Amino acid sequence: MNLSEYTVILLHDVNPAWTVAERIEACRDAACLQSALMDNGHPVVSVQVSDADISTLLEQFDPCRHIVLNWCEELPGKAHSEGTVARILDSLGFIYTGSCPDALALSEDKCIFKKRLTRQDIPTPRWVRVEDGRQISWDTYPAIVKAAWEHGSAGLSIDSVVLSPSELDRKITRMRARVGSSVMIEEFIEGREFHVTLWGNGHVKMLPPVEIDFSTCSNIRDRLCTYDSKFRPRSAHYRQVRRRIPRMLSARINRQLARVCKSAYRAIGCRDYARIDVRWRGGVCYVLDVNPNPDIASDSSMACAAAQAGFSYGEMGSRLVALAGQRHPSLADRRRHENKCPRLAEMSPVANELQLNRSHSKTRRRP
Repeated sequence: MNLSEYTVILLHDVNPAWTVAERIEACRDAACLQSALMDNGHPVVSVQVSDADISTLLEQFDPCRHIVLNWCEELPGKAHSEGTVARILDSLGFIYTGSCPDALALSEDKCIFKKRLTRQDIPTPRWVRVEDGRQISWDTYPAIVKAAWEHGSAGLSIDSVVLSPSELDRKITRMRARVGSSVMIEEFIEGREFHVTLWGNGHVKMLPPVEIDFSTCSNIRDRLCTYDSKFRPRSAHYRQVRRRIPRMLSARINRQLARVCKSAYRAIGCRDYARIDVRWRGGVCYVLDVNPNPDIASDSSMACAAAQAGFSYGEMGSRLVALAGQRHPSLADRRRHENKCPRLAEMSPVANELQLNRSHSKTRRRP
């Protein structure tokens, strides 16, 4: 497929409700990716989504001549609408990067996706949903109290970790006052944390895992990815929690990460690319979260992992476009009996430890 025949629509959201600094950062990130794609041979037009009317924004573009790089995390002003964006693109006939509406919706409902993992024997921390009027049966500490419907660590803080039944009761009361009945308790897995990027369809490849470094965190409550550690550079937790690509991982851990993360990728129905957040404890790889369509900014975990694997930022973006391009109707006949996923280049070995300046893979721009 000659991708230069198709113009890439870089679809990205900029919410008017964000601060000026947040809007500037979002536009700067989009411009960086647009430039990288153009340097890699793609014609690109940037389309900024600032309200819910995507259809009007895209009506000037012919779906037969364009591929959408879907970097729209939600419709501005409409929470949990990432799947709606994909559904609109489907209705308009566009081929787009990333997961389908069902996978995006499934990943947002933590209780349902954890049930899916459990049914397929994929390790995930023990959990329970807090039901209205029902007695809570929980005896595993430390534990985390979190909202069942929030992404990007929204609502997560060091106070989310509880160490006793009394702390659990107080935290549940505060959390339910904020989010209503969508509250869950999860076992806190004390161990190494990795953010693992996968890409591909059919033949799925794992990029070098990014490890979340909690080595400066002496208090167990600090040893998790909070909202502050991702989004508030002036906070103490942002400065404490770092990310790095390990110099070496044992063959055992690499095999376990690849096996479990690929199983989770397929269980949720991820397409093209995703990031799986896991913790390693006692020889078991526990899936904490599955993130279809994760952040693809130049300083994201995915971009850093791709760079370590030998892909420039533009090449990374081009590969996402190529993966989506295999679904383009113009290829239906010539690709009918071929693998729907392009063969990925062999990744260079992870030779040198890379210390990254930013906190770990953010879900950017989430309020």
